[in-house]
Amino acid sequence: MKIQNKHRSLSQRLLTVVAMMLILFTAGFAIFQFRREKQYRINLLDTRLQDINKDIAKAACASDTAAILNLAEEEGVRVTILDLEGKVLYDSSIDSVSDIPDHSGRAEVSSAISSGKGYSIKRESETLGGTWFYSATAFRDSGLIVRTSHIYDVTLSKTLASDKSYIWLAFMMAGIMFFLFYRYIRHIDLNIKQLKSFAEMAAAGGDVSGADMVFTDDELGDISATVVRLYAKLQNSEDDKTRLKRQLTQNVAHELRTPASSIQGYIETILENPDMEGKERDEFLERCHAQCERLGSLITDITLLSKIDEASGSFNAEDIDISEIMNDIKSDVESRLKERNMKMLVLISPGTVIRGSRQLVYSIFRNLTDNALAYAGDGATITVQCRHSDSRYHHFIFNDNGEGVPAEHLPHLFERFYRVDKGRSRKLGGTGLGLAIVKNAVLLHGGRISVRNGESGGLEFAFTLARSTKDN
Repeated sequence: MKIQNKHRSLSQRLLTVVAMMLILFTAGFAIFQFRREKQYRINLLDTRLQDINKDIAKAACASDTAAILNLAEEEGVRVTILDLEGKVLYDSSIDSVSDIPDHSGRAEVSSAISSGKGYSIKRESETLGGTWFYSATAFRDSGLIVRTSHIYDVTLSKTLASDKSYIWLAFMMAGIMFFLFYRYIRHIDLNIKQLKSFAEMAAAGGDVSGADMVFTDDELGDISATVVRLYAKLQNSEDDKTRLKRQLTQNVAHELRTPASSIQGYIETILENPDMEGKERDEFLERCHAQCERLGSLITDITLLSKIDEASGSFNAEDIDISEIMNDIKSDVESRLKERNMKMLVLISPGTVIRGSRQLVYSIFRNLTDNALAYAGDGATITVQCRHSDSRYHHFIFNDNGEGVPAEHLPHLFERFYRVDKGRSRKLGGTGLGLAIVKNAVLLHGGRISVRNGESGGLEFAFTLARSTKDN
């Protein structure tokens, strides 16, 4: 793929486009206004001549030639009187009209014959020469058409000329608009340059969070700042993930090394002491077996967590009856409950169905059960219930009335390999991953989970799991 860089900036192109638009708009407006004003002045002149035509028509009806000549002289116009067929009957500038041709084809006369009045401008007079403005009015009652005309001299040209001051005003307003847009474009250009610097820095893998970037105080500036802030947060998040993975690798190595070292130590002791009594050797072998089981559990939990993190789509979803899951778990841990004089109450009605992975849902409730068995204390009661359901979720409560944990540890209980009492946890065989699996499995199913010390003591886990569409 070939990438070509444009040398002209976006702001320059925007300014060019806006300048062209303003010029075209101003020119179009000027032309429109020029024609409109000129037509307005022509209409004013035509109206004045039409009024003169009425006065002349009255004098003509009275056969008062002197009055006609006086009006023509006072108004500075030429007067022509025609019949309704366009034949010239009288002209104030010509003594004899017998040789004047028919005027019915003249624009102003033709319009007067058809519509009652009309005008024309800048037509060369065959009789007197020059350019004239003509205005004709038909008076059908008297059978006459009165036409007055004014020579197109300097005075009339000034009268009909448009006022060009508005053109300069239009260009001045366009200049002001362009200046204001230029000022605004500068703000946009600042954001674009900062975003360009951000993109170059991000492409080079630089630390965006430490960059000094200033954006304008408007919507575009807010959006730009938000983009940079989100990227910086994502960058920090990626750094955190890398750090967490490194820490997790170290923790995994440490957790694996502990049982492996114990197994090696026991076996070396047995090999170095071939005369060891059978009872003591059996005790060492039992400890090796226990550490092997712990090692296996640790590998299983690490594998499950890795699968949740990296291949969540590999879990098959199905409808799961939670009451059946809990009955199976209760049967599996029955002997451990009796050993510790503990009770387990399952207050979940049959038919409480969720949609999810059977393996993960089993891990959620089994790990919570194992956690309570390990830390609630002898004689405690474990209670599992579906407190209520809404249109989307079942809301579960898993609690015990045991010892609980100090409040400062609560925010960290779902962290991997976190232990409230490290020595006691390892002694009990815990991997430190059970509650991390619980949280990630709940989140994978679109639910939420929280933990607190219960009112009656012990821990209380509250979480949601999505209902099955078949669960009515």
